Amino acid sequence: MPRYIIERNIPGASSLSANELKGISQKSCGVITKMGPQIQWLHSYVAGDKVYCIYIAANEKMVREHAQLGGFPANVVSEITSIIDPITGGA
Repeated sequence: MPRYIIERNIPGASSLSANELKGISQKSCGVITKMGPQIQWLHSYVAGDKVYCIYIAANEKMVREHAQLGGFPANVVSEITSIIDPITGGA
């Protein structure tokens, strides 16, 4: 299945407390459980006023549906076509 990166604009994201992040995570996992095995959240990065999430999903529509059901923004959804790292460069 394809992988997606989702950019979420969330003002003050970097200032969210551990409890607030836990609540967001629980909400996301609850929505995924209801949606079924065609969508999986791998992890997210919190940076400034943004959260970048990596998902595996059958299609972009499912990613956007998850955001809508969870009440999360999904400002940009992009399919990941390649992954590179230092090994890619022969290091």
